[in-house]
Amino acid sequence: MTDLPDLPGVLRSSEVLATARSIAAVQRPDGMIPWFPGGHCDPWNHVEAAMALTVCGLTEAADRAYQWLVDTQLPDGSWFNYYLASGVKDQRLDTNVCAYPAAGAWHRYLSTGDLDGLRWLWPTVSAGVDFVLRWQRADGSIAWSLDSTGNVEPSALLTGSSSIYHSLRCAIACAEQLGLERPDWELAAGRLAHVIAHQRDHFACKDEFAMDWYYPVLSGALSGRAAVERLEAGWSTFVLDGRGVRCVSTGDWVTAAETAECALALDAVGQADRARELLDAVQALRRPDGTYWTGMVYPDEATFPPLERSTYTAGAIVLAADALSGASGASGLFRGEGLPTALDLTEPPPPGPRQPVAPSGPAPTTP
Repeated sequence: MTDLPDLPGVLRSSEVLATARSIAAVQRPDGMIPWFPGGHCDPWNHVEAAMALTVCGLTEAADRAYQWLVDTQLPDGSWFNYYLASGVKDQRLDTNVCAYPAAGAWHRYLSTGDLDGLRWLWPTVSAGVDFVLRWQRADGSIAWSLDSTGNVEPSALLTGSSSIYHSLRCAIACAEQLGLERPDWELAAGRLAHVIAHQRDHFACKDEFAMDWYYPVLSGALSGRAAVERLEAGWSTFVLDGRGVRCVSTGDWVTAAETAECALALDAVGQADRARELLDAVQALRRPDGTYWTGMVYPDEATFPPLERSTYTAGAIVLAADALSGASGASGLFRGEGLPTALDLTEPPPPGPRQPVAPSGPAPTTP
């Protein structure tokens, strides 16, 4: 019997299960989990939702989601950016998206102890990571995407590279569990952690986005005092007191997924009580069926995007509840428990041409 996350006063186990079931209700027969019924799917958020299904014991649905990734992976190890039931919506190749299945595979193993399942997903994980690392830049960061014509975008994104760092650690853990060695991955992870922690000016400037604030902490690239200081420095900018985390600093648009992820980052630095308060605040976006509004604009209390309830939001809520309750074997994943530590690169990366860094890629539409 699966131990469900239970946070009395915030989310009871029955409520967490209802949220996971709301994800399964949207899943298509081929395993694809779109953002909402009739909407598109991107593999990153698809993995986030699959992890939530695993946490709540909905393993058949979760494994159909992972099989969809196996079935749709391209020959070079990548996935397209957006899929519809009728085919591909966006042919961009986002490196962060292509790395995240490694986190899902390791999460599945921690949750279930199923070594055969890890072997099943290993070729997919390995090919995905190898694809991503082809685009590591001289400074250690990862180019954020290739456009539909195969041209590499000139910039790296702090959030994307931070998430890739966490996925790399998960991939290395997968390899070690299978008795394999990937020293090239270990070196790549060390270089990536170094540039995130010490050379953040090498990334496109997107300081207005909350994810750029907390993702270096959530990924484990920043830890200890540096991580705590970063969260404190951005708190008044990104947290709307009693409501949750703003998606962007320029308005009072609170998003449930960012709030849940920020709670995970707080938990990673030992501030579980503060994380619990943040997760509690965003329960105002919960619906009776266990779904969550993607976002809410205050003080009007207008949903944005209008009336959107997204599976990736539900997934993030479940993962935060699991981390704070310690229910599943994977509850410590975002605290870095069981993950290898990156190589300590005390010297800067080898000299090389400095790629131009300019804002790139579509930003979320704000209300």
